[in-house]
Amino acid sequence: MTRTTALDALHRSLGATMTDFAGWDMPLRYASERDEHNAVRTAAGLFDLSHMGEITVTGPQAADLLNRALVGNIGSVGVGRARYTMICREDGGILDDLIVYRLGETEYMVVANAGNAQIVLDALVERAAGFDAEVRDDRDAYALIAVQGPHSPAIVKSVTDADLDGLKYYAGLPGTVAGVEALIARTGYTGEDGFELFVAPADAEKLWQALTEAGAEYGLVPCGLSCRDTLRLEAGMPLYGHELTTALTPFDAGLGRVVKFEKTSHGDDFVGHDALKEAAAKAEANPPRKLVGLIAEGRRVPRAGMAVVADGQVVGEVTSGAPSPTLGKPIAIAYVDAAHAEPGTTGVGVDIRGTHEPYEVVALPFYKRQK
Repeated sequence: MTRTTALDALHRSLGATMTDFAGWDMPLRYASERDEHNAVRTAAGLFDLSHMGEITVTGPQAADLLNRALVGNIGSVGVGRARYTMICREDGGILDDLIVYRLGETEYMVVANAGNAQIVLDALVERAAGFDAEVRDDRDAYALIAVQGPHSPAIVKSVTDADLDGLKYYAGLPGTVAGVEALIARTGYTGEDGFELFVAPADAEKLWQALTEAGAEYGLVPCGLSCRDTLRLEAGMPLYGHELTTALTPFDAGLGRVVKFEKTSHGDDFVGHDALKEAAAKAEANPPRKLVGLIAEGRRVPRAGMAVVADGQVVGEVTSGAPSPTLGKPIAIAYVDAAHAEPGTTGVGVDIRGTHEPYEVVALPFYKRQK
């Protein structure tokens, strides 16, 4: 059965086009996805992300468990800070990419992608054996609302007395927003400044309405999953199931930096350690296909799974593609052979239904906000 978020009735009252996403009924768009995308780039957008999977890990050995279960050094995350990391299989394949928040001395919140939340939960429970730590499924304990865009600090500031100026990127603090208890995190998936607000589902509608009112003078609009995808694509951010899969290690995905072989504890003993050591050495000796950006010279839009070609040979594969509202051209992220991955490489195309459409190879991201 499809699950609904605490804001389901509100989305429908706003005329949202709904879609099934990872078993959840979610808003795809409210009106024009291009207008929603541009609002996030120039003003602000409001997102319901309650489909994300929250898993709480607590106990004296919570950090040791997470160091064992994940590829990052979670023990070095300070209280109130967050870290982007991954959970891998024993063979190094990526099960999911995650954000881990350290909420207290012995309390962490792991946020998994909606489609992988159960897989991550099961893996953490299994890996917790022997540790003095508890893994708790908190997916029903939270609704998640995001405010993203250049005006997001002004909007959230107007409804909270929390110290937003002191809140760094990839940090979180408990506070009250519009009279609602929340974990206020300065994170996001759009390439813009913004906040993700974790609240009790019963408080979600009140918070959404308060933010809508506070954001009216700043051009805030409700945003669906469709523009979230084009925003993250322009920002060069990977999407699980596209740029990241169990067939790839973090080194294959160009994200080897998230793997920390020397940790404070369990240094040589995290799940996937040996396979990842091998993958790291292999990547250094013989660079794998590289994740690059492609910008179309024409108007045809590339899609995931299409072949990247050069001199009549297949040299890569598109993992994500869409029209870019900011660039005004179709763009794609693709894994491409190292020989054709340098920005500015010419003669590269995408096979779109038998026609080799010319594309320019560029470094990611396509879009970077002005600080």
